[in-house]
Amino acid sequence: MSNFIGIRHEDKYKLERRAPLTPKHVARLVKQKKLDIIVQSSDKRVFSDEEYFHAGAKIAKDLKKCSVIFGVKEMPESFFEAEKTYVFFAHVVKGQPYNMAMLHRMMELKCNLIEYEKVVDEQGKRLIFFGRYAGMAGMINSLWALGLRLKEAGYSSKLLKLKQAHHYHSLKEAKDDISAIGQLIAENGIPRELRPFVIGFTGYGNVSQGAQEIIGLLPVKEISPAKLLELHRRKKLPDNIIYKVIFKEEDLFEHVHNEPFELHDYYANPQNYRSKFEKFIPFLSMLVNCVYWDKRYPRLVTKDYLKKLFAGDNPRLTVIGDISCDVEGSVECTLQPTEIDDPVFIYNPETEQISMGVKGPGILVMAVDILPAELPRDSSDGFADVLVNFVKPIADADFNEHFDDLDLPKPIKKALILHKGELTPEYKYMEEFIG
Repeated sequence: MSNFIGIRHEDKYKLERRAPLTPKHVARLVKQKKLDIIVQSSDKRVFSDEEYFHAGAKIAKDLKKCSVIFGVKEMPESFFEAEKTYVFFAHVVKGQPYNMAMLHRMMELKCNLIEYEKVVDEQGKRLIFFGRYAGMAGMINSLWALGLRLKEAGYSSKLLKLKQAHHYHSLKEAKDDISAIGQLIAENGIPRELRPFVIGFTGYGNVSQGAQEIIGLLPVKEISPAKLLELHRRKKLPDNIIYKVIFKEEDLFEHVHNEPFELHDYYANPQNYRSKFEKFIPFLSMLVNCVYWDKRYPRLVTKDYLKKLFAGDNPRLTVIGDISCDVEGSVECTLQPTEIDDPVFIYNPETEQISMGVKGPGILVMAVDILPAELPRDSSDGFADVLVNFVKPIADADFNEHFDDLDLPKPIKKALILHKGELTPEYKYMEEFIG
C-alpha cells in the first residue's frame, strides 16, 4: 500500500535513456488509477522532466518519499533503503557474480525485489520485455556495421547510407532508411563476389522476431537450413535477393549418441548434445545470434572453428551481430560486450585478440549489451504498454503480509525474488550464489 510510486533516473550506462514508464502511461496512472507518482529528475532521459510534469507527476531530485520504485537497469547498493519495494532488471537469477553484492545489500535492508525477467504467464512466456527492440536495434547496427566492413574490403554498398540505431530519432526513421536501401538493392543488385548473400538467424523468439522485422524491409527470401547447403551448387541465382535462414534447436544441435533430437530432452539434458552448426557457417555471409545461452549448453561458434575457417581462402562470414551478447558464450569470440558509443570490434581468429572498430584482419562483431537503449523512445513505450497494467496492484499490495497471503497478480508474485529481504520459495536455490 504505497503513497508514492517512484520512477528512477538510470545511471548504469552513459547512454541509457530508457524509462520503465513513459509520460503517457504516467498520465493514465495519475488520472485513472489516482496514483501519486514522483519522477527522479534526469537531464538525459529520452522523456523530459517537463513531459512528466505535464502528465501529472511530481519531479524530485530523489525518491525518498517513495515506497515502490521502478527502474530499468541495476541500481547501486547505496541507492536502496530499508523495507522498500524495487522493480527492475536485477540480473541475479543465474547467480551473476557482479550483482551478488547488490542482492546481499537488499537482503540486509529487508527489501522486496520484483524482477521483470521473471514476470511470465502460465506457459512461462515473458510478459514484460525489451527483446523485440533489442532485435531491431541489433539488426540496424549489424547492417550499418556490414556497410562499413564492406567498405574496408573495397565495396561501396548501399548500406553506407545507414546510421547506427541510436542516431535515429525514432524507429520509423530507421525503417524508412532501410526500406529505401532495400529498393536500391532490388533495382541495382548485389555485387557478384558477395552472392549469394545469406543472413543466418539463430533463435526464433522475441529478439529474433525483432531482427527479422528489420531485415524484412530488404528484398529477402527465406530458405531452410537444408536448402542453404544446396544453394551454392545452383548456377543461376537472382542478383538482387538476400537469403534468410532461421535456425531452430533441431538445426543447431544433435545428440552425442546419434539418438533422435528431442527438444524437451535437449533443455533437460543439454550435456547430452553437441553443436552441429559448423556445417552451415561456411555458407553464411552474416550471423545474427538471438539464442538464450548459459554454460550448460553447447557453443555455436567456437574460437577453434573460426581459426580453421579463416585459415582458408576468403571465408564468406563477414559480420556477427551477437544480440544475445553472452561473453565467450554461444559465440565464443564475443570476448567482451561493447558500448553504444564504441559498438563493434574485429576478432582475429589467428591471434584470438580483438581490436575496436572496423579495421584489421578477422571478423567484425557487434555486441552492444543494452541494445534497446539505442531506440529509447520506442522501446520504453512498448515496455510500458505492458508494465502499466501491473503498477496499481503492486502499489496496493501490503508487503508486510506473509508471502502466501500477498495479494499480487500471479505473474508478479512469481517474479518476487525477495520478500522482506528473504528469498521467496522459488528462488531459494540462489542461497548458494550469495554464500
